[in-house]
Amino acid sequence: MATINSVLGPLDTSELGFTLMHEHLLCGFAGVSENFPELVGLDFMERIVDGLTRAKDAGVRTVLDATTIDLGRNVNVMVQASRHTGVNIIACTGWWLDIPPFFEGVSPNQFADIFIREIREGMCGTEVKAGILKAASDISGLTRGEELVLRGVARAHLETGSPIMLHSYPAGRVGEQQLAVLKEEGANLRRVKLDHSNDTTDVEYLIWILGQGCYLGLDRYPGRNVSPLARTKTMKALIDAGYEDRLCPSHDCLLARVMADNPMISEEERLRLNPHGYLYMKKVVFPWLREMGVPESTIGRLCVDGPRNFFEGD
Repeated sequence: MATINSVLGPLDTSELGFTLMHEHLLCGFAGVSENFPELVGLDFMERIVDGLTRAKDAGVRTVLDATTIDLGRNVNVMVQASRHTGVNIIACTGWWLDIPPFFEGVSPNQFADIFIREIREGMCGTEVKAGILKAASDISGLTRGEELVLRGVARAHLETGSPIMLHSYPAGRVGEQQLAVLKEEGANLRRVKLDHSNDTTDVEYLIWILGQGCYLGLDRYPGRNVSPLARTKTMKALIDAGYEDRLCPSHDCLLARVMADNPMISEEERLRLNPHGYLYMKKVVFPWLREMGVPESTIGRLCVDGPRNFFEGD
């Protein structure tokens, strides 16, 4: 067992239970809910509490909120949501893809110092501590700015022992670039999770990542480009290969988002694709796995063993 930071204080890994390892309570851009609440809807807190309550009633005990400050992380919202619903919420520190130009010249050590403070002292002027580090790269590969953040994340990990989650682009095997940097920095790859790994059906690549000691975030459901069923067949292949204890299935689902007048995807379309929110895994994916012959005992451990092993460093 180990102790990790939740937004309400220290949390023993024995209390994690069914854990969704990549979700978002609220997402947009830095300061969106504080400065432009109209954009996320004045009832955004009600929607967040409702989504979490329905998830808890169906057995979800812990949610990792993967929202960095540049994506709109709101510490007070996470605290209120956890208190109202009883769901454990783990916050992250780090940075997402958009490195602003005024960060030019900021060193990895400067990033590391910030991330360490958010883990040890608290975020955004509060005593609420982050429980995980996050870095990101996507279709463009590991850019110069992203490498600086990644090195800062690695150094904060070495100083604090906190685990790392990586937004990655598996279709381009970008994880190879990210892991090369982490290896240079001396990071413990058994404390690293590569997210969005089910954006590819390249099982050979995914097993290579697992062979480095990492965990996989199979956290895009229902997702785009790769069908939900194809994603589930990939999960089944990884289970058959013996890696069920290092898989972290989740959704990358937002409970509150910017409510644009002319969105790329309408709210009606979003609801058609995923009417279940944080319960798509339980209501759609797990039944598919049963049909594919995955034993009930294995399904019952998904979203339990992988997250706990990851946080315990096994």
